[in-house]
Amino acid sequence: MKTGCDKPLMLPIVEIVDENPHVKTFWFKHELKSKPGQFVMLWVPGLDQKPFSIAYDADGKFGLSIFAVGPLSSRLFELKPGDRVGITGPYGKGFSVQENKHYITVSGGYGAGPCGLLAERLADKNSQVDFCVGARNTDLLLFEDRIKKLSHATVHVSTDDGSKGHKGYVTDIVRNILETTEDKNNIIIAACGPEMMESAVLDLANEFKVDCKLSIERYMKCGFGICGQCCMDNTGVIVCKDGP
Repeated sequence: MKTGCDKPLMLPIVEIVDENPHVKTFWFKHELKSKPGQFVMLWVPGLDQKPFSIAYDADGKFGLSIFAVGPLSSRLFELKPGDRVGITGPYGKGFSVQENKHYITVSGGYGAGPCGLLAERLADKNSQVDFCVGARNTDLLLFEDRIKKLSHATVHVSTDDGSKGHKGYVTDIVRNILETTEDKNNIIIAACGPEMMESAVLDLANEFKVDCKLSIERYMKCGFGICGQCCMDNTGVIVCKDGP
């Protein structure tokens, strides 16, 4: 599939995996060739079409990790392997994947999907990854075990209620890493999650003068800059084409 005004490719769901009590990953067999931080538009015929970040993409398969929060995602949770949905994309710019860098990925909730894919893509780039993931409680954490398998990555966990890892915000962990890292010029922060969290991440990036990429979520109809629903306020920035 090419970025642009594509006809949906009707793909069967090949597998559905429970990531936690609230998130399922829907697997599709297709050579998507996406970049970390990109997304696809998923269409359920007769219902709606929505954007979803790509959580996995390797070896001719890709996976979308989805939290049931609305009519379309709730309908997805009723589907079974073999059922078909429409997929277009991948869309968006994606995060940079650079060599010899120190990446700090920051994710909240299902924002861990794009950050997890980024961490995996950095495996052969001689780049260090601090994978910082936060959630309200242990049940909502994502991809801790997935990233622990990567030799170049260190996992940092926070929960609001203290049920696992640091009790408090994931940005507390980010601040500590920034304060204890001497070479600030080599750091790239990549964040995906709630906008209040991303705003706090941006404040830290500005305070410590480090590069920062934010993946911002917006409702959209097209995914490739036509509908205008995802324009950022008065800036003219179009989330689907210009982001992260």
